[in-house]
Amino acid sequence: MAAPAPEHVRNIVLVGQDGAGKTSLAEAMLFVSGKTPRMGTTHDGKSYLDYDPEEIKRKFTISTSIAPIPYKDYKINVLDTSGHPDFIGDTLATMQAAEMALFVVDAVDGPQVMTGKLWREAEDMRLSRAVYINHIDREGADFDTAMALLHARFGGRLGAVTIPIGQGPDFAGVIDIIRMKARYFEPGGTAERVEDVDSLPAKYQEEARIARDKLCDLVAEADDELMMKYLDGTEQLTQEELESLLDKAIAQELVIPVFVGSTIIMQGVQGLMEDICTYFPHPRSHGRFQMADDVTVRIDETKPPCAFAFKTVSDPFVGRLTFLKVISGYLEPGLELVCGRTGKKERLGKIQVMMGKEAMDVKSAKAGDIVVVPKLNDVRAGDTLSCEGTIAIEPLPLPEPLYPVAIEAVSKKEEDKLGTFLARAAEADPTIRITRDEDTHQTIIHAMGEAQVDMLLARLRDQSGVEARLVPVRIPYRETITKGAEAQGRHKKQTGGAGQFGDCWLRLAPIPGEGYEFVDEIKGGAIPNGLIPAVDKGVREAMEEGFLAGYPMVDIKCTVFDGSYHSVDSNEMAFKTAARIGFRACCEQAGPIILEPWATMEVTVGEEYAGTIMGDISTRRGRIVGTDAGFAAGETIIKMRAPYAEVINYTKDLRSMTRGSGSYSLTLEGYEAAPADVTKKLVEAYEAARAAGN
Repeated sequence: MAAPAPEHVRNIVLVGQDGAGKTSLAEAMLFVSGKTPRMGTTHDGKSYLDYDPEEIKRKFTISTSIAPIPYKDYKINVLDTSGHPDFIGDTLATMQAAEMALFVVDAVDGPQVMTGKLWREAEDMRLSRAVYINHIDREGADFDTAMALLHARFGGRLGAVTIPIGQGPDFAGVIDIIRMKARYFEPGGTAERVEDVDSLPAKYQEEARIARDKLCDLVAEADDELMMKYLDGTEQLTQEELESLLDKAIAQELVIPVFVGSTIIMQGVQGLMEDICTYFPHPRSHGRFQMADDVTVRIDETKPPCAFAFKTVSDPFVGRLTFLKVISGYLEPGLELVCGRTGKKERLGKIQVMMGKEAMDVKSAKAGDIVVVPKLNDVRAGDTLSCEGTIAIEPLPLPEPLYPVAIEAVSKKEEDKLGTFLARAAEADPTIRITRDEDTHQTIIHAMGEAQVDMLLARLRDQSGVEARLVPVRIPYRETITKGAEAQGRHKKQTGGAGQFGDCWLRLAPIPGEGYEFVDEIKGGAIPNGLIPAVDKGVREAMEEGFLAGYPMVDIKCTVFDGSYHSVDSNEMAFKTAARIGFRACCEQAGPIILEPWATMEVTVGEEYAGTIMGDISTRRGRIVGTDAGFAAGETIIKMRAPYAEVINYTKDLRSMTRGSGSYSLTLEGYEAAPADVTKKLVEAYEAARAAGN
């Protein structure tokens, strides 16, 4: 398996809904190839690929695993990805490293929401696609229904290359439509038994003939001259023509091959592996990468070394691991490359091939292959490594994390360890963003959803020994005034010796959208010039403390226009205190209100959910701005505005309302006066906290 030629490498990413059997397909391929001594399974925690404690606990894939599978003279890099929406960022990044996306679909449930989302992403990436209909031995499985659903969802380019012999409990094997053979994997055996289709009952022979005709219709389009003869009815595709054109048709997306089988009993797996090696695109012929300067490059082992980092992992035992797709040349231990983002040299200490959690050192890796390099501590997902550092592959735009939660260490002594862990987590997963809100003094995790946050907390506890808790995200409310007012601020204190005396008259006026303005209108030295800045400072401090509910005040013009002082007792502290007193006295007369932040949103949903979404947003005090047709058929884009407090956790609610199919963008944009009931709750909560000494 050391440094195979690009023509003998196949990079296949397994994608689709959780529960469809992606990991079990990879495990079956490993076992059939002889790479593993047993069939790994996820339900009992004995999977070779889902080895992370959180994956074992939750029984689904969280992070991409690689299964490098030797088959005949080929190396099949199977990239097993998560089908959970919270981990879609990792899946999308992994798809960049493959030439073929193999969608795994359950024979009973059909293509689900995540299947559709990832299908559109694969189309945008111009990835070749194939489908494996799994679990055809399940009760209620129906191949024709599954194919009809696939055609309805993804178009007429899908063509069956295998069909089942029986289905449900009667499933026994598959018919290879390309070679017109019946294939059976015997229980306890190590290879398939292959027979001619003629040995099957007439029913299956007829089904095979119909499926082959449909496949030939699609494949013939790969050759213009042959297509004309085929349409004229003067010529049919020969076996040789079908096999010679199929890889071209797949690469040109003229045909999307559909396989069927059952990974649990390993039916249809060995034939799939043969077709992967025979007909699926190899890196040099079909690999293409978009550069940051809009130039497209292809895999080429004759050019200087270059590699693209599509994933990083922080392993608690071996440290940082970087997953690389080799774009050009070849890599070997000791090679120095330059990171295009940082400009720093990175030395490749080891080149490894991963199989789940097991790493094996290799002497080199050629263009087109996928390898792992440890201890590249400054390399992030999306970086490009090259000889000069001048090459930069355009990283894939990832979805914005819109699920915010605030986190704090249980023990203040562990705040630094918490910060270090979160920084590493954000580097390893670009769909996690960590911010510090200086207004609310909270550390905020912006994630894709609840499951991603739960996983992060579990790893924080297990890997760093830090106990942390989630607390509600504080909404950045503001306070302001609605009318002008004047008041005196007078501070006098005598305690023996020098006392404190400050006296100022303030005038407040609202200035919407302009922040804060301080004006000095003192005449005749009523307050010495040297003490005027203390008045300004006292007002600013009072604005930070708020008046109604402890939120910072904004959009106020403050004018100091009169006052008095004492030649001995007046000082900066006294006038700061006087200004604070005067400011609060003004606020009592100035119609103080609370402002709440508003969000501008665009929600993309299927037409059948549009009414539900528009009805829901009205219950959140939101308003519809407009609607547009979506990019995909049957989609609607709803433009709306709503109070941020009402949609801060919209990710969870939208998934529930649309069965996981909806998506949205959100931008904080402007403030509006909070209604009376909201203001009352905020004031009561503030007063209760003060009474409790908080």
